[in-house]
Amino acid sequence: MGRRNKITVVGAGNVGATAAHWLASKELGDVVLVDIVEGVPQGKALDLAETAPIEGFDVRLTGANGYDDTNGSDVVIITAGLPRKPGMSRDDLLKTNAEIVGKVVDEVSRRSPDAVLIIVSNPLDAMCQVAFKRSGFPKHRVIGMAGVLDSARMRCFLAEALNVSVENVTAFVLGGHGDTMVALPRYSTCAGIPVTELLPPEQIEAIVKRTANGGAEIVALLKTGSAYYAPSAAAVEMTEAILKDKKKILPCAAYLEGEYGVNGLYVGVPCKLGAQGLEQIIEINLTAEERIALQKSAASVQELVDVLGI
Repeated sequence: MGRRNKITVVGAGNVGATAAHWLASKELGDVVLVDIVEGVPQGKALDLAETAPIEGFDVRLTGANGYDDTNGSDVVIITAGLPRKPGMSRDDLLKTNAEIVGKVVDEVSRRSPDAVLIIVSNPLDAMCQVAFKRSGFPKHRVIGMAGVLDSARMRCFLAEALNVSVENVTAFVLGGHGDTMVALPRYSTCAGIPVTELLPPEQIEAIVKRTANGGAEIVALLKTGSAYYAPSAAAVEMTEAILKDKKKILPCAAYLEGEYGVNGLYVGVPCKLGAQGLEQIIEINLTAEERIALQKSAASVQELVDVLGI
């Protein structure tokens, strides 16, 4: 008999708790929800456990304030850190979240030495770098969730503009999460047809801009928090690709060593995810303009990494 997969979610705020919800509903494995606030992970885990008879998922849900229950996790999703408030840039969170993520990684990597770490905490690309350095894990087991969310936002807006099913639409994004995101409309398609053939350039440009600004748009609307349904679903899509060894190509933040002309940094690129974690980085030819945009994106990640001194 095989054992069930075990997934730890660190941070039981909106993103973490909603990730636990998606994970349980897909029966991807037993879920341990960890948070420093007493009672919150326990309460949310219990509430989800009580949902199981209704929804019919057979997974064990545990809430904890410490890390001992996380031993032997297959995947650890890290959402811990301070969320953005209106008017805050992702970078304002830099030093505080680096400290939080660093401590979390110390705890989980010791107890689950073979886990794949999926980082969701902001500023995303820099937090991946922190996790990679602190865990000592190989690069294929530390990846960041950003591109799945960015491309989902872009697909949502493209499908709306084209008045077609979101299932017909693929979107291609590279680079850092947020303002420096590099969208590639020529590789974004509707039923295999490049969207550049179907929409005027100015409409595509507006969609690309809205995508890059997608997080801030939601922060401005919610006023007391940031997006969580799509970000948590994106982390779970990555988790599922790994646990089911799907070999699915998804845009993720990965540690580059020369790919796309970037060295020693986490940047968003198309990644093949399977049982090993990141199994392949897909490299495509970029136009001069796209290459410059990606270099600019990498440079802004480098700045944050330099500030942190890692």
